[in-house]
Amino acid sequence: MSKNATSQGLNKTTHLDFSKKSKHCNPLEPFLGVLGFILVTCLFIGGFFYLDYRAVLHPGFPLFGISGNPSSPSEVKAAIAMAPATTLNANERLGFLDEGGDTCDIYDGQWVWDDNHPLYQSQHCPFIDSGFRCLENGRPDIYYTKWRWQPNGCDLPRFNATMMLEKLRNRRLAFIGDSIGRNQWESMLCMLATAIPNKDSIYEVNGSPITKHKGFLVFRFEDYNCTVEYYRSPYLVVQGSPPKGAPKGVRMTLRVDHMTWTHLRWKDADVLVFNSGHWWSYGKTIKNGCYFQEGTEVKMEMDLRTAFQKSIETLVDFVTSQVDTNKTQVLFRTYAPVHFRGGTWKTGGHCHQLKLPDFGPLPNKTEMLVDIFSGVLSKHPQGFQVIKMMNVTPMTYRRQDGHISLYRFRPGPFNSQDCSHWCLPGVPDSWNELLYALFLQRESLR
Repeated sequence: MSKNATSQGLNKTTHLDFSKKSKHCNPLEPFLGVLGFILVTCLFIGGFFYLDYRAVLHPGFPLFGISGNPSSPSEVKAAIAMAPATTLNANERLGFLDEGGDTCDIYDGQWVWDDNHPLYQSQHCPFIDSGFRCLENGRPDIYYTKWRWQPNGCDLPRFNATMMLEKLRNRRLAFIGDSIGRNQWESMLCMLATAIPNKDSIYEVNGSPITKHKGFLVFRFEDYNCTVEYYRSPYLVVQGSPPKGAPKGVRMTLRVDHMTWTHLRWKDADVLVFNSGHWWSYGKTIKNGCYFQEGTEVKMEMDLRTAFQKSIETLVDFVTSQVDTNKTQVLFRTYAPVHFRGGTWKTGGHCHQLKLPDFGPLPNKTEMLVDIFSGVLSKHPQGFQVIKMMNVTPMTYRRQDGHISLYRFRPGPFNSQDCSHWCLPGVPDSWNELLYALFLQRESLR
């Protein structure tokens, strides 16, 4: 009897324990465990992404206690000390406008730190595209605004906006080219506007907005009755529909023997500043079905080099035959190098981490487009007499730090980077300081 009772008690206890365990057993527990693991993993990875994002957008943000800022004040001072010295000291250098200064090669020089730069502040200049306003778009450093171009053999005249406006009184200054030319044009508007207290007296004659405008823009400085103009023409020659009977696959053509149609608007200006180069690539021409045309014939076998050369020959022929070069000063600014690292603008290329100029040696070979342009001028009987080549390519090659990078607008982790265009104020101001020197030199001979 006792044995049976004990057996029944054991069975009862076993069933009771099983019942209690069954109540605590939740079939969702394995699923919740997996879900929790996934959430923790995502938070962990997201934390790394956030830290990396902060380090990209704000280079001074310490990642794991290590500063990612390559341009701290001490490092900038070190870079200034390491920058190559000019070949002559200040007392030995002539002024570019002094007697004998005209033999100076103003493109042979160095970038030097100048506390008096920049020449203007973007927040005080209403004539800059929003995409060029790097500081206002969140760029944390200003070092790229402080470098001035110093020729080795002479000193450039310091830019004087009032003097230039006075010499432009009742005259026209026109920039013709691609969006890098627009970069330079907007820089010039800002540099000149520093002499005008009332910015409302500077206006676009047709009332067109400056931002994202793709045709032409003419800004009048009312106090001086002068205009500073921009004409968009990436190739300088006509781009349009192919002729009838063109081969299959030809969507458009570049007529390398015809100047852009806008020439009727700008050819009588007093100063012409041309540029071209950034659109002369396989990706923007042949890959997109844009081939080259001479007369009525599409030249399917013509390569980019030959096409660019023929377009420059067309430009030089046009200037020598259609522009009064006794009245009009003509300049051609050469190609401004890009500085993408790790890809192109389409494939994740970047330059946001480049905060200082490159003081290393220049490449051994020269830029192909510069060689082509120089070669065309050399072969033309009047080439170098009628067009002054502003060879800014080597000096600009060093300015890896001056691009827009992430700061076309307020930065975000997925923004593509722009390592072609330039922050304003910035590198294009130096091109315009060279332009100013060449303009004054020409004026002194009038």
